Amino acid sequence: MTAGMKGFDPVFASLDDYIRVITARIWEGREIDRIRDWYAPDCAVITPGGTQQGVDAVVRGTLETLQQFPDRRLLCEDIVSAGDDEAGFLSSHRIASTMTHLGDGAFGAASGLRVRVRTVADCICLNNRIVHEWLVRDQGAIALQLGRTPRDLAQAWLEKRGAPTLPLHQPPPPAGWRSPQHGTPGAALLAHTYRALWAGDLAMLARHADEALDLRGPSGFAGMGLADAEGFWFGLSAAFAGAELHIDSLAERIEPGRTPRVAMRWRVVGRHVGSGRYGAATQRPVELLGITHAEVDHRSGRILREWLLLDEVALWMQLL
Repeated sequence: MTAGMKGFDPVFASLDDYIRVITARIWEGREIDRIRDWYAPDCAVITPGGTQQGVDAVVRGTLETLQQFPDRRLLCEDIVSAGDDEAGFLSSHRIASTMTHLGDGAFGAASGLRVRVRTVADCICLNNRIVHEWLVRDQGAIALQLGRTPRDLAQAWLEKRGAPTLPLHQPPPPAGWRSPQHGTPGAALLAHTYRALWAGDLAMLARHADEALDLRGPSGFAGMGLADAEGFWFGLSAAFAGAELHIDSLAERIEPGRTPRVAMRWRVVGRHVGSGRYGAATQRPVELLGITHAEVDHRSGRILREWLLLDEVALWMQLL
């Protein structure tokens, strides 16, 4: 067994290997029954739309997703990891999925349309199991590719599920777990930049983002360069001016031959006080749960590439 993987099946060479293998075996390999081996019985899965408790909910959610998108593939773009095998590892797993809408379900009647969507799953892994998970999927991108808007899909889900309760319910992680808050250069840079942006200091982009910044955001947003990034952040800042940013987890992975990568899970708590990206101001309370991955250049102190994951369907459910 590889050093540092105490409690894990010897078949797994590393945490990366564990995450990649179990993901492939569950989804592409259809080993749905193995979820009970690789998820703790009382595992909580926290999403922007609500929290599910227990492994039965994980099994049910997997089956429901495959019923609608039976050819779904989970392509690993990156894994930013931290922690150890004593208190638990953090795996921040960025996934690109391709799939076809072939079954009826939460997204409406089967349309036969192809969909591409990005997800980030932050998992606490201990003793060969995922014991706690935060999951943010770009549901807005799915809605748009199926011919709907995030707002319209949110309205449909509200009618079926009812309004979300705020603050979002987040069961505590296992005893002994401490979310990483690394003070490494790239992690500190991303955290400092986000604190400034949410405080309304958009000049921070010109200081700390590369002029060719590649920014991927919610609902399939793809921006290139500072002007696109400023436009995106103006939309968020105007809608939720005065909101408070809470950084819950911050980790950086530095490997030879690769650009340093940062994973940051964060929450924004405030009110919808400005008109624009999310319609006329409603003054409703909001809580955004986001996960950001970024690649940074330590020498220049600039962010090169960024993937900002928000579920705008869940956000619209709060605003409506």
